Amino acid sequence: QVQLVEFGGGLVQPGGSLRLSCAASGSIFKIYNMRWYRQAPGAQRELVASIIDDGTTHYADSAKGRFTISRDNAKNTMVLQMNTLKPEDTAVYYCSADVMTMLALRNNYWGQGTQVTVSS
Repeated sequence: QVQLVEFGGGLVQPGGSLRLSCAASGSIFKIYNMRWYRQAPGAQRELVASIIDDGTTHYADSAKGRFTISRDNAKNTMVLQMNTLKPEDTAVYYCSADVMTMLALRNNYWGQGTQVTVSS
């Protein structure tokens, strides 16, 4: 079994910053792609940023220049640094990871989500 847990959500004023963390644990052999998604009320879940195991990153247009994704392969963790936050960034943020387990099974796993609210 593999578990993903997100940390770091909260309430922040427009223009502020938040740092989200995601920690993976369990029967992990290797983590390939790691991603941050978000889902605002009434909207579909959307990809915010992704990072593969070699460090290559991809950002949604809405995140470019403001968000930075990083990971620590040794610790099975991922971070999303969010700067210059806007009210439209308000959403539940989910981490997702493509994991090969010790039993050589490869699946995609999700965290439970963490709320980010940008409001004055």
